[in-house]
Amino acid sequence: MSATDHRLRIGYIPLVDATALIVAVDKNFTADEGLDVDLVREVSWSNVRDKLNIGLFHAAHLLAPVAIASSLGIGHVRVPIAAPFVLGVNGNAITLTAGLHRLLSDACEGDLSDPMESAKALARVVQKRKQQGRDPLTFGMTFPFSNHNYQLRFWMAAGGVDPDEDVRLVVLPPPYMVESLASGHVDGFCVGAPWNSVAVDLGIGRILHFGCDLVARLSEKVLAVRQSYALDQPDIVSRLVRALARAADFSAVEDNHDEVAAILSAPHRIGVARDIIRGALDGRLRTARGGPVRTDKRYMLIGGGGVPRPDPVHAAWIYAQMVRWGQTPLSDDAMRDARAVYRPDLYDAALGLSDDDIPTDSIEAFAGPAFDAQNIAAYLPAWNIGRQG
Repeated sequence: MSATDHRLRIGYIPLVDATALIVAVDKNFTADEGLDVDLVREVSWSNVRDKLNIGLFHAAHLLAPVAIASSLGIGHVRVPIAAPFVLGVNGNAITLTAGLHRLLSDACEGDLSDPMESAKALARVVQKRKQQGRDPLTFGMTFPFSNHNYQLRFWMAAGGVDPDEDVRLVVLPPPYMVESLASGHVDGFCVGAPWNSVAVDLGIGRILHFGCDLVARLSEKVLAVRQSYALDQPDIVSRLVRALARAADFSAVEDNHDEVAAILSAPHRIGVARDIIRGALDGRLRTARGGPVRTDKRYMLIGGGGVPRPDPVHAAWIYAQMVRWGQTPLSDDAMRDARAVYRPDLYDAALGLSDDDIPTDSIEAFAGPAFDAQNIAAYLPAWNIGRQG
C-alpha cells in the first residue's frame, strides 16, 4: 500500500533509540504502509506519557518502565499500555564529573571498569564525605520509572551504597543532563545516547560504565500504544510495526550508519553532531575527552537478532525493580499485568513470524543471583539494600 490514508501523531524524545521511528518516517517506510505520521519532539517523559494516555498521541517512543507503571497505575492514573515493538535494547551509560571520576579511581582497590569495584569505591567516597560533614553526592536520572533510575540503584546498592539514604537522585529531562553536570547541579548521571557522549565531547564528563556493563540485555524504549487503541486498530498497529521493523533492520546495518546519523542529526530530529550519533550506532564511544575510544557492540541495539521483539522477561525484571525500591507491592496480579504490557503476539502477527523464529533472551546482571522471571519472590530477598515491604 502506498497511499497514505491514516494520520498518526507519535511523540518522541530526542535520543538515538528513537532511530527506528525517525528513520521509518523520514525514509517513507511508514508512508509505504499507508501511514501519514507526524513525529512530535518532546522534552520530558511525563509529557510523552500524558499525551499518549489522554489520546493526543496515537503512539509514543516511551521508557519501558513508564509503560509498565502506566498499566499498573503507579504514580499516575491507570492507563493500560501495549508495547508491540522494542525500539532499543541497552543504550544507557553512567557519566561522572572529572572530579568524581578521579575520586573513584583513587578509592578503587581493583579495576575501575569492573562495576562491583567502582561501586565499592563509590561507597568509600560516600563514607568519607559523611565523615567530613559534606553534602551527599547528587546523581541525575530521567524519571522515577526508568532503567536509568534502576541501573543507578542496582550499581550503587551492589557496592553498599543506599541510593535513598547515602546520595541524592534527582529527575532531569535527557536534554538537560549535560547542562546540569556543567553547572555543578549534579555529580553524575545515567542517561541514554547521545547525551553521555555530548558531555564527553564538551570535556565536562567522563563515562564510567555502559548500561550493558550492569545489565547485559534490557529493553530500554518501546513503541507504546494504549491497549484500547491496539484492540480497536489492529491493522494500523500492524502496519506501524512493519514499518518500524524495516527501519530497524536498515539501521542495524553498519554500512547504513552514515545515512542514519545524517537523518538523526537534523535540527528538528535530535540535533546533535553526526559523529556523536554515528559513534552510538556503532557502539564506539570516547569515554573521556581526548581519551581512548571504547567499543562494545552491545552498547545499544536497534535491530537484528530479535531485538525489536518484546520479551516479557524484561518486563518482569523491570517490575521486580519497582518492587525492590518500594514503588509498588509484590503481587501475582501485578506481575501478570506488567508482563502483559509486552506484546510479542502483536509483533509476531504483524511480521508473520512463527515460534521457530523466536530467539532466546536473558537479563544477565553483573551482581546477584540469576533472574528468575517465574519466581521474583525468591529473587528479591537476595538483596541487602531495598525498600520492598
